[in-house]
Parts: sequence; structure tokens; C-alpha cells
Amino acid sequence: MKVHLYTISWNEADMLGFFFRHYDSWVDRYVVYDNGSTDGTLELLRAHPGVELRQFERTQADSFVLSHTRLQNNVWKESRKTADWVVITAIDEHLHVPGQVMKDYLQDRQRHGVTCIPALGYQMLSREMAGPGERLCETRTLGAPYEAMSKLGLFNPMAIEETNYEVGRHSASPSGRIKLPWRDRLLLLHYKHLGYERAFQRECFLKTGLGPTDLANKWGVHYLQTDAGFKETWQDFERRVEDISRPDMRPWKNHPGRRPWRSAWWRRLHRHGLI
Repeated sequence: MKVHLYTISWNEADMLGFFFRHYDSWVDRYVVYDNGSTDGTLELLRAHPGVELRQFERTQADSFVLSHTRLQNNVWKESRKTADWVVITAIDEHLHVPGQVMKDYLQDRQRHGVTCIPALGYQMLSREMAGPGERLCETRTLGAPYEAMSKLGLFNPMAIEETNYEVGRHSASPSGRIKLPWRDRLLLLHYKHLGYERAFQRECFLKTGLGPTDLANKWGVHYLQTDAGFKETWQDFERRVEDISRPDMRPWKNHPGRRPWRSAWWRRLHRHGLI
């Protein structure tokens, strides 16, 4: 079984160790588009034997978001006929199935004909930055259910014709031969809020990459928060945290966010063999 992963990087040196530690056991090939990193990210990427490093280009000069969305909707197609699964993700997004090895989970889904595996999103929180050597899904396990991070990021590239991601990859309307798993067990653990001060400074940095079209459409508006606004957002997540490592965790039953892929429209198309 072959898995290819596609992502973008921009000054991610402090997160890459956690990223590779999480994915190396089940990803065979990484294709990373760098957006002009200057903090040691490029050196770390070049040192990893599984990474193919490319330069991210703004195909729409006045919008980082639209350029990124176009990339995500197309780049994975090169893995047709060479990969069983592709992952479309960000450096701070860790796909995880509690209590099961990912390779075993994917092989089992493959045996059952599953082609498309959306993930339930959690905003992970830690006031302190993690230490070297940690595997975050095992050591930083407090997170708030977060509908905005419930995304499609794992699918069979031979079965899917188009992903049709919208901006931010927060929604998708895939076409092709789509079969979902019976239960939503895959989680997307978003480790953006790892270290309070670090996370706020990261937001301030990322807003510098937004273009005029992004600002006009309020894409990436969360990067524009004041210190007070960021604090309020953090505290709101803190009030709703759960421990995703609990033995009685049942996200497919208890995650409160909407799941468009379980809508009546999806079920109807599936029943009539149209997806």
C-alpha cells in the first residue's frame, strides 16, 4: 500500500519534527510546496529522504488563498496509478484514528472498498510548546470539537475525479466513485494552538501572506485578531476541550459539528449508485 502526502510549508521549522514523527510510519512520499521559508524549514525538508521539495507559486497574484486552493484541487492527480491513498493536509494537521495503527486502518478500509475518508476536526490546545521527541497525538490530547476543521483530506486518487475544494479546504464536493466508511473514526487534530504565545505570533506572521483579494473576501480573517481577540478565542476552545485519548471516546456519535458527507443528499446519491 502506497500513500502520498501533499502540503505547503512556510517557516514551519518548529513543527516539522512533530509532523514527520506522526506521518513517517504510514506515508511513503511527501510533496512539499514551500512558500519562501527563511527559518531552517528548507534545510529540514531537504534532509528528509521521503520529501520532494517544490516552490509554491501564486497562480493568482493577488490571492494566496485562491492559489493554494487551486494547488490542492489538482496536485494530487499526479499520484493516480502510483498511490493507493493521497493525503492533502497542512503541517499542523495530524490525521489520526484513536486506538488503531493508520496502516492497518487504511488497509481495512481498502478491503471494504472505501475510497473517501473525511475527518472530524478538533482544535488541539496546549498552553506550552511541546518538547522534542513528542508524538503529539499521544502527549497533547486535549482538543475542542471544531466543525471548521472537519475536512476531506484522505482519499483514493484512482476513484476520485475531482475534489472541488472550496477556499481553506473547509468544504469539498468530490466527484467520482465515492464510498465512505461506515463510521467516522478518522480525526483531524489541528495543532495550530500549540504554545499560547507561539500560536499568537504565528497568526501575526501568516497574515502577512494574505493578498488584496483575500482581505477583501475576509479569507484568513482569523489571522487579523488582536491580542484580546486571540485570548477570547483560545478561552472559548478551552471551555469545550475533550481528551481524545479517553478509552470511551466515540467521535462518530458525539462530535457535535455538522457532517456534510452524511447528509441526505450524499446518502441518496450513494443509494442510487451515482457516487
